[in-house]
Amino acid sequence: MSALDHPESRDGFGSIDAVAGFMAVASFVLSAIAAGGGLLVQLEARPVRLVPIALVLAIVAGRMSRRFERLALAAIFGAMVAFVIGMTLVVLTENPLF
Repeated sequence: MSALDHPESRDGFGSIDAVAGFMAVASFVLSAIAAGGGLLVQLEARPVRLVPIALVLAIVAGRMSRRFERLALAAIFGAMVAFVIGMTLVVLTENPLF
């Protein structure tokens, strides 16, 4: 069930669907940075800060659009995996958590 019930979202691809898609993809990007991808591009990979933001983006994206509910669910699972991998890398490399 979508949080916003617009007629255009039932008929075709609307602007709300596009925003929800971008939010889900942004969640994937934040999760990738938190999982250690940030270390490759010289960004601070701090999963304690990034993963909650990624989770909120994915949940909001899933509630905005029925079309991208599965993508948002995949983004939530990706964020959970990224948290575990990122925390493991932070502990092994002795980087700060926050």
